[in-house]
Amino acid sequence: QVQLVESGGGLVQAGGSLRLSCAASGRAFSGYNMAWFRQAPGKERDIVAGISWNGRTTYYTDSVKGRFTVSRDNAKNTVDLQMNSLRPEDTDVYYCATSRSWPPTMYEHWGQGTQVTVSS
Repeated sequence: QVQLVESGGGLVQAGGSLRLSCAASGRAFSGYNMAWFRQAPGKERDIVAGISWNGRTTYYTDSVKGRFTVSRDNAKNTVDLQMNSLRPEDTDVYYCATSRSWPPTMYEHWGQGTQVTVSS
């Protein structure tokens, strides 16, 4: 069993940056691919970025390419999402999740989410 806890969300002005972190418990973390999602109230949860278990392969949805960077540290059981040049439309609750598949399509564990608010 893996438990995930996100942190780093907050309020930032447009053009600013935030770094989200997802801390995982359990020794199996390094065996999972990881993904970041975001969800607005009443909308579906959409994938933002993914990173393979060894960190060698990444995925980004088109709207964040060139602005967001996903990374992981298997020794620390963490996966981070560096978000630069933030826009008001990036405002959402952000979640991390584990995935045994690549590309990540099915997810076994989820965090509780962290709120990101970008003001214009």
